[in-house]
Amino acid sequence: MSLTFIDNAPLKALNTFGMDVRAAHFVRLTDLADLPALLASQPYRQGPVLWLGGGSNLLFTRDYPGLVVQVALSGRKLVADQGESVLVEAAAGENWHDWVRYTLTQGWFGLENLSLIPGSVGASPVQNIGAYGVEVKDTLTEVLCADLDQGGRLVTLTNAECAFGYRDSVFKHAGGQRYLVCAVRFRLSRAPHVKTGYGDIERELRTLPSWPTPTPGDVSQAVINIRKAKLPDPRELGNAGSFFKNPVVPQALADALAGAHPSLPRYPAGPGQCKLAAGWLIEQAGFKGHRQGDAGVHERQALVLVNYGAASGSEIHALAQAIQAEVERRFGVRLSPEPVII
Repeated sequence: MSLTFIDNAPLKALNTFGMDVRAAHFVRLTDLADLPALLASQPYRQGPVLWLGGGSNLLFTRDYPGLVVQVALSGRKLVADQGESVLVEAAAGENWHDWVRYTLTQGWFGLENLSLIPGSVGASPVQNIGAYGVEVKDTLTEVLCADLDQGGRLVTLTNAECAFGYRDSVFKHAGGQRYLVCAVRFRLSRAPHVKTGYGDIERELRTLPSWPTPTPGDVSQAVINIRKAKLPDPRELGNAGSFFKNPVVPQALADALAGAHPSLPRYPAGPGQCKLAAGWLIEQAGFKGHRQGDAGVHERQALVLVNYGAASGSEIHALAQAIQAEVERRFGVRLSPEPVII
């Protein structure tokens, strides 16, 4: 067995907000063969248990009183080559951006719009990560999981069984948390069908020599450039990326808000529904660049809450709650956090 349990373990380097917290117990899972021993261990049986990926989608407001398991499973492979498309697999512990760039070097296309999203491959289906008109569900075919309620028995969930929604999946709901994501499979194309019509991508691509026929690699680089310009590097300024989801509201409410605020960005979100830009709402509520001690809202992107150095998780959470309250007071819209708050 290669499991090494650590008591009173520091977690500051394992969460992108840089919260200086500790776990009562900590272990890294690098080999799926060790899972039965992990499930039988005293720290696991005593609980509670937190499964940790890249630490980029959570906010610690306190020390963790139980066991933190860092899922560090690694591996990439070509499962099937079907000529015009390929079925490929990445283990849950693989870095997401590294995986995207690897697929591009192999001539496998479809993930380029999701470049530079922080976190691990294992977190991608849980959150149904998305950016610039693409979501992970668009190319994901299967999720290989360990059923924790069945002693770690390996099961495969299809795309449909994952019940994907906007930043949502079966893994975030009752019953779905029994599944530990071990690996994810994607069907990617050998043909470069780029998607450039969302947000700032086309404007960025127009600056490149390849325009008007950009490659998937060009799209990836454009997305990287845009994200670097708008979003702070968590290695330099603690953050978890976008802190709030773009709210989906009834069309009637969106129309009423647009009548009062003509510059309000809004997007169709299904019959009778409309998606609003959370960043716009937060900025209009006066929070862009706002700072309370070392807890703040980024000066270039109102969706991003940041730790300027010594903020506690409780202070970041209090700021988030203040934003929610003011946006709801002004617009009648309740924002929902993206990160898990512990």
